[in-house]
Amino acid sequence: MAHINEVKLRMKSIKETRQITNAMKLISAAKLKKAKRQLEKASPYFEKVRDTMADILLRSGKIENKYFHAREEKEVKKKAYIVITGDKGFAGGYNHSIIKFTEEHLKQNKEALLFVAGNVGRSHFVKNKYNVYMEFDYPVQNPSIYMAREITEIILNLFDKEVFDELYIIYTHMFSSVKMEPKLIKLLPLELETLKEKLQINENGGRILDDCMEYEPDPEFVFNILVQKYVKGVVYGAFVESFTSEQNSRMTAMDNATANANDILKKLDLLYNRARQSKITQDITEIVGGAEALK
Repeated sequence: MAHINEVKLRMKSIKETRQITNAMKLISAAKLKKAKRQLEKASPYFEKVRDTMADILLRSGKIENKYFHAREEKEVKKKAYIVITGDKGFAGGYNHSIIKFTEEHLKQNKEALLFVAGNVGRSHFVKNKYNVYMEFDYPVQNPSIYMAREITEIILNLFDKEVFDELYIIYTHMFSSVKMEPKLIKLLPLELETLKEKLQINENGGRILDDCMEYEPDPEFVFNILVQKYVKGVVYGAFVESFTSEQNSRMTAMDNATANANDILKKLDLLYNRARQSKITQDITEIVGGAEALK
């Protein structure tokens, strides 16, 4: 009887766990849809910014901008990284992958300044004595344009003060629902050739938005403003894509956990029925044996 009770208790525990994992899967699925909608709504705006930058570069040739300054006069350049991890666990290998990827890049420069978003990564890098910028404390849940603007203002201000000379951003790029990989891109200083490549500009001429387009007070002034918006767009896009990847990873992990719970319950149900049948058979045998003894 004790064996049957143990099986029943275990089945109850697994059913409760299954309810939790199934609920987490549904929540992640809802957040995933919301994140995709966010990115789709914001994309036209940032595409317009990129198109305008491309148009100015095509018309104006070389434009001087402080965020293009590579500080080549410095022998040793101070590097910094924006690292986007998750606020929570239960997301499969999502957090482990981004942390491991970051540590690989920090092997030769553990003193690099880290701007870590997400409680999981923040706790890990602080615990392991990395150079974490403690005033940078932003959640990764529900990223917004306002948050991206604040982050952009902070990093551009620190770049102006030469707290760091190069800034990279590490996030999870979502190729598809089944393929997600950590990715590193250089954010500052901006490289003109790289920017032209991203904006699909070539020396033989490229796209021009409007032959009658005029920029007031001048193209360089407009370009300086657009650079900040461009950086903000990259930051926002990285946060949204990371958030989307995290929810997708958590949804997949919870779906697998729910499926595993169902498989275990089937096995336990079979074990319970066998134990129950064995108990009934034993009880019948004892009754028959007792009746025979009374004859």
